[in-house]
Amino acid sequence: RDSGWDTRHMVRLLVTSRGFRRESAISPLHQQLDPKNRLFGRGPRFRLDAEQIRDNALAVSGLLITTRGGKGSNPYQPPNIWEPVGFGNSNTRYYKQSTGPDLYRRSLYVFLKRTAPPPFMASFDAPTREQFCARRERSNTPLQALQLMNDTQHIEAARELAADILTSAAATEQERIALLYRTILARPATTREQTIVASTLRDHRLRYAAETDAATNLISHGGSPVPEDLPAPELAAWTLAANMLLNLDETLCRN
Repeated sequence: RDSGWDTRHMVRLLVTSRGFRRESAISPLHQQLDPKNRLFGRGPRFRLDAEQIRDNALAVSGLLITTRGGKGSNPYQPPNIWEPVGFGNSNTRYYKQSTGPDLYRRSLYVFLKRTAPPPFMASFDAPTREQFCARRERSNTPLQALQLMNDTQHIEAARELAADILTSAAATEQERIALLYRTILARPATTREQTIVASTLRDHRLRYAAETDAATNLISHGGSPVPEDLPAPELAAWTLAANMLLNLDETLCRN
C-alpha cells in the first residue's frame, strides 16, 4: 500500500527477503527447534515450474530473448499435435513454428492452445487454462526425464553452452568444467565432480571420434547456427556434458 499499490515492488520485496532466500538444507538443531519450519529457518525445496525450466536452459546458454510484449511464440514441439483438434477454418488449424529470435522468447509468451497445450508445459504440470488453478501440482514421471534429455530445446541449449565453453578464455579441460559448473549451478565443481565429468567427456570423445555422423547429427538440432570452427566430435562431447548438468536435480529444483 505504501508503494502506491506497486505489484512489481511487492514481488521484489518478497523475493529479496531473508525468508525467501533461505537454503533448503536443514541441520539437526533446526530440525529439533523448528521441525515444521514455522519460523522460516530454511527454505522449501521444490522442482521449478515448466516455464522456469525452459527459460533457465535458454538463459545459461545465451539463447534467451528477453524482449517484452508482442505476439505469442511457437517453440519446438512434435508434429501433428494441433491438427487433430483444429477446426477447418481456424487460424490455429496448423502449427507454424516460430523462427529467429521469436523461437527463444521467454515461456511467458508461448502461445497456449487450450485443447493442445505445448508438450513441455503439459509434461511439467503447467495448467491448461481451461479452469481456474489456485496451486500447481508437481508430479515426477519418466516422461519428464526423457524430455529433458532429448527435447530439441534442451539439446540446442546444451550445444550453445558447450560452444561458449570451448571458445571461452578457459584453456584447460579442468578450467572448462569449472566454468560449466559456475554457469549452470553458480558454484565451483568439487574434485569428485571434476573427475566424473572428465571421465564422461573422455567416453564421449572416443565414441564420436569413431562415429562422426552421429556427432554431426547431435549438434545439428535446433534453429540456431552451428559453429563451423569447432570439431563436431569435441562439440558433441561437451554438448552431452552440458546436457548432463542441465538434468541435475540441483539445476531443476529450487534449493
